[in-house]
Amino acid sequence: MFSCFKLQGEKTSLGYQLYNIYDLINKSIIIEDGNPARYRLKSTTDNLDQSESYRKITFGERDTKKPHKIILMVGETGTGKTTLINAMINYICGVQREDKVWFEITDDQTDQPSAHSQTSIITVYGVYIQETSVDLTIIDTPGYGDTRDINRDKKIAESLLCVYTSEDTVHEINTVCLVVNAHQNQLTVKQRYIFDSVQSLFGKDIDDNIVLLFTHSYGARPKNALTAVKEAKVKCAEDEKNQPIYFLFNNCQEETFDEEYQTFEDQSLDLSYRGVTEFFKFLDRTRPKTLSLTHDVLLKRKRLDANISNLQSHIQTTELKQNQLKQTQDVVEKHKHYVKENNNFEYKVEVAYKKYIDIDPTIAKEAVCCTVCEENCYYSDFWWVKDLSWCTVMRNYHCTVCTNKCHYSKHIRGTKMYVTMIKVETRTDESLMKQYENIIGEDESLIKQLQEELQELEKEKINLVNEAFHCVKSLEMIALLPDSLFTLQHIDFLIEMFKEINEPKKAEALENIKKKAGEGKKEVVEYIKTFHGEINKNEPC
Repeated sequence: MFSCFKLQGEKTSLGYQLYNIYDLINKSIIIEDGNPARYRLKSTTDNLDQSESYRKITFGERDTKKPHKIILMVGETGTGKTTLINAMINYICGVQREDKVWFEITDDQTDQPSAHSQTSIITVYGVYIQETSVDLTIIDTPGYGDTRDINRDKKIAESLLCVYTSEDTVHEINTVCLVVNAHQNQLTVKQRYIFDSVQSLFGKDIDDNIVLLFTHSYGARPKNALTAVKEAKVKCAEDEKNQPIYFLFNNCQEETFDEEYQTFEDQSLDLSYRGVTEFFKFLDRTRPKTLSLTHDVLLKRKRLDANISNLQSHIQTTELKQNQLKQTQDVVEKHKHYVKENNNFEYKVEVAYKKYIDIDPTIAKEAVCCTVCEENCYYSDFWWVKDLSWCTVMRNYHCTVCTNKCHYSKHIRGTKMYVTMIKVETRTDESLMKQYENIIGEDESLIKQLQEELQELEKEKINLVNEAFHCVKSLEMIALLPDSLFTLQHIDFLIEMFKEINEPKKAEALENIKKKAGEGKKEVVEYIKTFHGEINKNEPC
């Protein structure tokens, strides 16, 4: 495909040998005839169910004795990740320009802004060709920053967690490719959000394995795009001059060749060939990083989300019980006064209770709920564990989220969840007049019970706030981006909570995280709220 491809039998930096083009054609389906002729490799696909968190598209059979290179592709919607993936496949297969063919493993929908279903989950491409000396796995994330659904970006983290914890997938990574348009002229609020979201997915030990792939390039140094990356404080691998390591691509490899523009097209193809060649040289000399720290980051994010959700539920329950207590206290006083004057009356009281109802599909598809505490411990669009003891919120067979930290066997999984409801109880004048002493006694007993419940709720609130603080501090220690938008979206809420429970030092620690983030991060959070809705639907007002 490229104008300066290798000669027959020559090897690349990774030792890839030329694969028989006719064998590839026989194992492919033609997409479009022309120069080059486009073919799609006959691959196998697993996890076709859209409820799954990721799908696997595989060509060939994995040889566990061969070296295995694993690449993660992340970037904004429409940057051209699909073309890059296919360019890498053609490169390792040794496809040459004079072969007049172009092979693809991606489907028609990948990386298209208008595609809804196929880009809703992560795709893991496995390219395992017997004649090559290295097997290749490419993890392709859906494009970030799609205005259609900003909440989908958050679900990418959940999908990656599933990929990393699956026994048959990946547990280390060679390179993270941050795909950026070379013509990115300035750092917009949206771009800040995308850079932040991408970096917040990883542990702090992976920065030397992150590289920049600039697409749609004409070959010039992408000064403005590099400035935008620098302003966004993107952490990535650097050269001996402490400059970001990057590679340039033109993204026109699969386009039909036009002899009238041969010179321009040759230059474009040469540019992309140099980019993919240098990238694989970098890949060859880069040591893989285990995903254990990155796994911990994603797990802490999930636990922080669960803690915040339960904390908000507790606050709502507390407010309802406080109102009920005040109403009951007022009624007791009225009882005593009216009974003395022999007045008939009727009153109504709002009472809080839990109800187990069907999940709103816009929130999640499944949930894990504690039947003892009647609380929602975890919910998501995707579900992969076979045993609730494996759930990410379980530790030592007990839940880390619900109030009583109950055993996993006290939890259930299903399409229902608990919500706090309000019902109105009416007391009649006849009952009060006949048995006012008993009724007053019952109300006073209820007052005592409500006061005790409020004390317990306060203790639970303190525990949840402290657990959330622990998650934030842990992320600060292990995350590549300690002050990510994911953390900052909860900061103000948690600061107010610590002020309420009289923990000024912890409130100050959170204030410092907020100050380090700066005004730029604040603008991004406000942008997301204004134009795309809350990042977290459970975020407090």
